[in-house]
Amino acid sequence: MTASELVQIQTVSAKPAPKPHWLRTKAPMGEQYHELKKLARGLNLHTVCESAQCPNIGECWNHHTATFMLLGDVCTRRCGFCAVPKGRPGPIDFDEPRRVAEAVARLRLKFAVVTSVNRDDDNIGGARVFAETIREIRRLQPDCSVEVLIPDFQGREDCLQMVLDAKPDILNHNTETVPRLYRVARSGARYERTLNLLSRAKELSPGTITKTGIMVGLGEDMEELLQVCRDLAARKVDILTIGQYLAPSRNHLPIKRMYPPEDFAFLKQEALKMGFRHVESGPLVRSSYHAHEQAESSKKTP
Repeated sequence: MTASELVQIQTVSAKPAPKPHWLRTKAPMGEQYHELKKLARGLNLHTVCESAQCPNIGECWNHHTATFMLLGDVCTRRCGFCAVPKGRPGPIDFDEPRRVAEAVARLRLKFAVVTSVNRDDDNIGGARVFAETIREIRRLQPDCSVEVLIPDFQGREDCLQMVLDAKPDILNHNTETVPRLYRVARSGARYERTLNLLSRAKELSPGTITKTGIMVGLGEDMEELLQVCRDLAARKVDILTIGQYLAPSRNHLPIKRMYPPEDFAFLKQEALKMGFRHVESGPLVRSSYHAHEQAESSKKTP
């Protein structure tokens, strides 16, 4: 066979499969969106909405709800699903609570969600920043409700108590996935530690609304998900969010399954039967999605 007879094969990169229609969102825009983004830059603040590449960023910001990320933008853990940068963080910035509260006040936010990276290098310092942020927001914007989405503080109850003493409207700690997948998905976390944190929060502060979130699509099955819901209901968790996992990049855990809307409807129906006061379940649901509505709904007597 001569060289001229050889068949030339041109390699073409495979196009990614299109997203299902229920996973498509509009590009973020609007006056409130651009104002918040500009203000966050000016005050040297981080938002998890951007760091975690949340698909609902435009909708939430335009509804005067934002999620601020405390303690820098570098996490000490290496969870396989998360887009937040990992590594060795810098020193804790104890002026951050004042700047977050200033942003909340200047934007006249009605509902602020405050979360953080994990700071396993200084759990007490991290808890102190959470508590001071709650107090500063109360001082500068008294009519703004505050939800805190906290790390597990490696199981330290003194850190949990410090945050509860500042009286957040909602205390959130995400469960994320089923216990079988914790080792691969949640580096440094423990399923029983998560359950214990949510349980102790209710015991230490019975009037505080508690909340948690689960991702689906990492390789779990429906019975595992339902068992997690039962475990959380037994800890008297008030609010549950369930959303589809979307891999931030090829370097993160792959999506094992895309759940259709009817599966989310089923999970919501079953979870409500278990006693949760509010369940937000859908493909694009994230922990702080419709947070202000969740807060109002959970205050009602079931």
